[in-house]
Amino acid sequence: MASETTPVLSKQVLLWLVVACQSVSVMACGGTYEYAIEEFCLGKFRLDMEELDQHHWCSWEDTVEPYGELTNCTYLIALKMDCFWPNRQVDEFFIRIHKHYFHDCSLSGRQLRDPPNHILGPFIVVPILVTLLMTALVVWRSKRSEGIV
Repeated sequence: MASETTPVLSKQVLLWLVVACQSVSVMACGGTYEYAIEEFCLGKFRLDMEELDQHHWCSWEDTVEPYGELTNCTYLIALKMDCFWPNRQVDEFFIRIHKHYFHDCSLSGRQLRDPPNHILGPFIVVPILVTLLMTALVVWRSKRSEGIV
């Protein structure tokens, strides 16, 4: 009978050991990981964003490199600290980043602006020319009354 309870007891001990190790790992990744990404990753990102004019913060072409470096930095620190990635701290960190730097950006991620003149011009000029042409045609046709029955 003692031999039957020993495997069950050892499985329970092993299970508790795994749970305890995971808990310690997750707790170590809490404040320490958050402090590390704030110190090492956010500082460089802030400098990169300060180099850009604030009007360019919504331009994906201008921010893709610093944003990618920030993402990689958070991943590498998680890897070195043996933390899961992404995790709750990373999610909260990026939410704060987006609230500060990208809160005025459109949902598509592109900066809203007028199209270039070579695209916008035909959309303005063509309807004006058609309107003038139709007006001239009506006036010309109304002056020629001999063909109308």
